[in-house]
Amino acid sequence: MKLSRIIANTGEWLSGAGPHDQIVVSSRVRLARNLKGKPFPGWSKKAERVAVLEEVRTAVEQLPEMEESFSEKLDDLSALEKQVLVERHLISREHAAKGAGSAVVMNTSQTLSFMINEEDHLRMQAIRAGLQLDQVFAMINQADSELEDTLDFAFHNDLGYLTACPTNVGTGMRASAMMHLPGLVMSEQVNKIINSVNKIGLAVRGLHGEGTEAMGNLFQVSNQTTLGETEEEIIGRLNKVIFQILEHEQNARQILLQQRAETLLDQIGRAYGILCHAHSITSKEALNLLSFIKMGVDLGLFPSNNRLHVDELFIETQPAHLQKGLQVRKLGAEERDSLRAALIRAKLNQMAEPEIGKIPTNGSSTPSTSNTSETSEES
Repeated sequence: MKLSRIIANTGEWLSGAGPHDQIVVSSRVRLARNLKGKPFPGWSKKAERVAVLEEVRTAVEQLPEMEESFSEKLDDLSALEKQVLVERHLISREHAAKGAGSAVVMNTSQTLSFMINEEDHLRMQAIRAGLQLDQVFAMINQADSELEDTLDFAFHNDLGYLTACPTNVGTGMRASAMMHLPGLVMSEQVNKIINSVNKIGLAVRGLHGEGTEAMGNLFQVSNQTTLGETEEEIIGRLNKVIFQILEHEQNARQILLQQRAETLLDQIGRAYGILCHAHSITSKEALNLLSFIKMGVDLGLFPSNNRLHVDELFIETQPAHLQKGLQVRKLGAEERDSLRAALIRAKLNQMAEPEIGKIPTNGSSTPSTSNTSETSEES
């Protein structure tokens, strides 16, 4: 399958609906695995990486879940195509820098993807919309079990799965949730939350993971410990923390409505005005302003059917996504900023102006997803 067909749609994890998806954008679980007796990619020669690639890629492509999948060697992808996959959170920045002996395999809905010869021989991930850590773990755990029938993974009876980086030894699992936290940022509580989360062995990172900035008020919350706990224990502990952060964000929004409604309305109104009329805007500024539009949808200032349009802009305004439809030449930074502004104006012009009078300022709680109680019981 051609990559152009895959990236023509934003993917199920972004366009789909999930529990608590007003605040939890997506849930992801990644597993790191290596072949027994084979040197890690960072220590292996080209011929060794190519041999591992062929063995692992064949096994992945034969999974029932990967029927009609996209499968390509990284050195057959352009730099632009690889950057699009990074912006979709389907491969890492480190994997995008790889060449000979590395590959990517993903299903059509973009919920399952496999990086071959990144830091480890195989890094597989499942991702879905909203708070669905248990569901995405079940997806990736099934794929892992099926692969173990054909691949001999490096495993130690005491330590667990062996990985290139010692911090991944054990389960080899990184579970995370992408959260939209404008309320905590506006109320200046987010640093306190981050410090508290760090103290209990979890990590809070930016939009594209470790070492990246939290643009658009988007934060990734993930486990740091992979040794000494089972996968189910890690998922359970992370779920509890995510629910706590979710409640803090809901409370922060409610307090803003009660005590700083004019400030909140001003931020949303300014964001809407700038985005509707700007003719040049950077990626960072666009994400930060779109964050307020997204919260405006959550608060009922815009019709809820506009949520998808706003969420899509978080991806479509990224540099590689702007460029991907223009095959003639590479855009300069100023041209991208102009194209980004035009794209945002076109989408927002399809939306009604915010209905300021609808904002609840009498202390009523912020809207919540219809399946809140059900998900809470499951966790």
